[in-house]
Amino acid sequence: MQPGPAQTVCDASQVSQLLQAMAQAVARAHPDPQTLCLVGIRTGGEFLARRLQKLLARLLGAAPDTGVMDITLYRDDWTLLHSRPKVGSTAIDFDIEGRVVVLVDDVLYTGRTVRAALDELMDFGRAQRIELAVLIDRGGRELPIQPNYMGLAVEGGAGEVIEVLLKERGHADDGVVRLARQA
Repeated sequence: MQPGPAQTVCDASQVSQLLQAMAQAVARAHPDPQTLCLVGIRTGGEFLARRLQKLLARLLGAAPDTGVMDITLYRDDWTLLHSRPKVGSTAIDFDIEGRVVVLVDDVLYTGRTVRAALDELMDFGRAQRIELAVLIDRGGRELPIQPNYMGLAVEGGAGEVIEVLLKERGHADDGVVRLARQA
């Protein structure tokens, strides 16, 4: 299937505003950056976690520890996707024991990516609490997973893809687009 024309859901300014609101909500809930850490889920969540870290540093006076995880080998569908998956690195070089971990991702859809991230995170210790921050919640859950912090809810049909465009991923500007799949 080929993607159809892109429909803009959010422009760069709106993405920035959504991230600022998410950072403010996290800061209100967790005012001590020493007890808070962020873990971005590759790839989009990695960049969003770094942005949230900078925003939280301004709001809290210090930056929370921030890491990144690649959940490829924890996915329940990786053998369906590729016989030899390309596995990226996970970099969580701080202790999560007894801390609040906020998992960060760009789009929440079925919940399977978050389930895989939770499985991997358990290998790093026992967090006091694990929360979820997503820029876009597109509905369509297959697992009972909900975000604690959400930028925007965007309904997506079965044949649609919601994509977050980030400068860090080589796009000219930030944004969120809806792509209709065509046969």
